[in-house]
Amino acid sequence: MKSLVRLFFLCGPSLLAAQAPVEYAVSFPNAVHNEAEISVTWRDIGTDPLQMRMSRSSPGRYAIHEFAKNVYALRAADGSGRPLSFSRPNPYQWDVAGHDGTVTVTYTLYANRAGGTYSGIDRSHAHLNMPATFMWARGFEERPVRVAFAPADSSWRVATQLPATDDPYVFTAPDLTYFLDSPTELSDFDERSWEVDSGGRTQTIRLVVHHEGSDADVDQYLAKAKAVVDAQIAVFGELPEFDYGSYTFIADYLPWVSGDGMEHRNSTILTSTQALYEADFGQLGTLSHEFIHAWNAERIRPRSLEPFDFERANMSFDLWFVEGFTSYYGPLTIHRAGESSVGDYLETIAGEINAVTHSPGRRFASPRGMSIQAPFVDAASAIDPTNFSNTFISYYTYGAALGLALDLSLRERYPGLNLDAFMREVWDRHGRTEIPYRADDLQAALAAVTGDEEFAAEFFSRYIEDSELADYAALLENAGLLLRPANPGVASAGRVSLDFEGRAAIIQNNTVIGSPLYVAGLERGDEIVSVGRFRINSQNQWNRALRRFEPGDSVTVRFIQRGQEISAELRLIEDPELEVVRFEDAGREVSAGQLEFRADWLGSSGS
Repeated sequence: MKSLVRLFFLCGPSLLAAQAPVEYAVSFPNAVHNEAEISVTWRDIGTDPLQMRMSRSSPGRYAIHEFAKNVYALRAADGSGRPLSFSRPNPYQWDVAGHDGTVTVTYTLYANRAGGTYSGIDRSHAHLNMPATFMWARGFEERPVRVAFAPADSSWRVATQLPATDDPYVFTAPDLTYFLDSPTELSDFDERSWEVDSGGRTQTIRLVVHHEGSDADVDQYLAKAKAVVDAQIAVFGELPEFDYGSYTFIADYLPWVSGDGMEHRNSTILTSTQALYEADFGQLGTLSHEFIHAWNAERIRPRSLEPFDFERANMSFDLWFVEGFTSYYGPLTIHRAGESSVGDYLETIAGEINAVTHSPGRRFASPRGMSIQAPFVDAASAIDPTNFSNTFISYYTYGAALGLALDLSLRERYPGLNLDAFMREVWDRHGRTEIPYRADDLQAALAAVTGDEEFAAEFFSRYIEDSELADYAALLENAGLLLRPANPGVASAGRVSLDFEGRAAIIQNNTVIGSPLYVAGLERGDEIVSVGRFRINSQNQWNRALRRFEPGDSVTVRFIQRGQEISAELRLIEDPELEVVRFEDAGREVSAGQLEFRADWLGSSGS
């Protein structure tokens, strides 16, 4: 069995798994105030000082997260219970010397953000992301782990990918790596499960939902999840072999959690502030994305993330594929499963095309260059403003648009081939074998599946290494789809978000390079006073003012910038927003070949 990630530790002896396990005990005597009491015991550790750590990174995340800040009231004792002193050489490490070969450390954890990265504890549940929760020690990463939970409420059960024991509150892990990759939910949750036969194996998929909805909501969600899982198995040709024969969706859909989704080797965390019925089961989008990661991220892994480092940020040039191609397949497999309309799906791809077409970010970096920005944008925290709205395109969105371009290009150039075939080729080479890939390995897989090395080299050179824009209009035409202006003839000053609190029109976002507002010299924080003869005190006034002009018109804009009132010429453009519509909805004739192309791609020909 392979674990999701292989830890990178700078020093310390490698100890055999046959040695004494690392033992954790977790209780929640003060859950009402978001606290857990955690103890961890290391035995047979020799005489060297014990170096204990809190992680600074977490599986599925790429940025630094300072989990140590929520640890306090730490105390240590040796095997006889004698108190031990400790030093703290840095904010993330505690060193204990003078022990007798056994050390037990007890500490309080504050946890008040239930999501994919952090932990959340309250009266209703304990939602634990392991790196945010559990201390570990250098040099003992290969030892097996045993964790015992003492629930705060007798109704609480445990949902986790950790191997179970005869005790429903005691679980194990083969090593620290697997343990840290195993998020755990304790609550009075609803559970459903089903069996999937694939690849000559029968495996169990569990859906665990902690929510305030009804049983009928969970049953309806289960039916949708099953359909999406089947659609994704069809992409890759088989279900991954889960290490203990099961995969678990762990969902918290509660007003007090933090919306998120985070993949793990044999499970995923799904959180939303909305209930299933309230959101009209919109949480299916996150479920779809995260389950694709069971193939693309958990087993098809870039070498740049091997080994994963729990002590610092993790950088990869390949997130356009890891996250981006996953983002392409998320909504596509929902549609193929019959859980969204053609119109809904076309809105999704139009959003991706708009993002890569109109963002000035492409002039600053390619998809690979965007990928290495992850430590700054992947739920990273900073207080100084950035210019990312001009210099960055999310590798999720950029990669999804690339997936669309490659899928349509393969279907156009090589009848019978598509992106599914490419993903299966990558799965055969790097997923089933779990041999990490480099960027040139992906290019080699594309060359192999097409039999065309020149095409593969050209695609990677133009669109991955460089930032050339694919001809989406021509590619979509093959499917009888039209890429066109969404608001022809409508004047625009560029994408802008205005805040009218206090009746002042304050620009909330960086103005986009090259947009009318940018060229006129307006920037985030400026107050727009008037456009032409129109005073701007509300969103309605802003919209009404623009409607009085035509694209190409020049008008005087008055604004206040850092205390100075300025007048400038604002030259309006046509609204650049694009939309994707079917030929037949645009009054154009669609051929049988185009309809066949569309149906083969989308998996349906319905509305």
